[in-house]
Amino acid sequence: MEYLAIIPARYASTRFPGKPLAMIAGKTMIQRVYEQASLAFQDVYVATDHPRIFDAVTAFGGRVVMTSASHPNGTSRVYEAMQKIEKLRGTFCKYVINVQGDEPFIKPEQLKELAECFQNPQTEIATLKKKITNPKELEDPSTPKVVCANNGKALYFSRATIPFLRDIPQKKWLEEHSFFKHIGLYGYKRETLAQIAALDSGTLEKAENLEQLRWLENDITIMVRETPYESQSVDRPEDIEELKMDGII
Repeated sequence: MEYLAIIPARYASTRFPGKPLAMIAGKTMIQRVYEQASLAFQDVYVATDHPRIFDAVTAFGGRVVMTSASHPNGTSRVYEAMQKIEKLRGTFCKYVINVQGDEPFIKPEQLKELAECFQNPQTEIATLKKKITNPKELEDPSTPKVVCANNGKALYFSRATIPFLRDIPQKKWLEEHSFFKHIGLYGYKRETLAQIAALDSGTLEKAENLEQLRWLENDITIMVRETPYESQSVDRPEDIEELKMDGII
């Protein structure tokens, strides 16, 4: 295996219990994510902590592994799944793509963009960014922002607006500078995933509640590619209705 795509699918959710099994136009959310990921990669697996999700994936012909219910984040679940899949397949992968399990209409092109980041041998972790055009997103702390070096290496992620344009009125910021939001998809070198799964949280991560800051604090190279595609995640049952209203479903 060169690329191994893993979809973490946790049953428990404060805002949307059983979210991976939510029906969207005749298919479960997890099936839609799986099918979209399969358009980009040959080796796709769901990693879940619940037998109902396991059975649902098996029922539509997907590949799935059970993982612990006690993982602190999706990254550690993906690492456990990678180890189980490699043992099952009897071979190692080179790169792992972490596919968000709550984006039923994720673009295969986005996933391929992540994979292409590894053409640069410096890339240890790959992720995406998208240009911000909406002032509300620029000011919204729930929309993480990212700034990068000229070669695409991530310098910092923040819930604050970065950079701060000191001598320009805030209402003109989008006219004077290109700001980017972080699209939370990740690809990892196999050895890097093993490394970050063992890291403790750092002071920056605790301050901003952004896991990727843990990796920067440990001097791991995160390469960021710009994407034209929007992220369409489902966090609440109401989000499914909004997708219908937007004509996506």
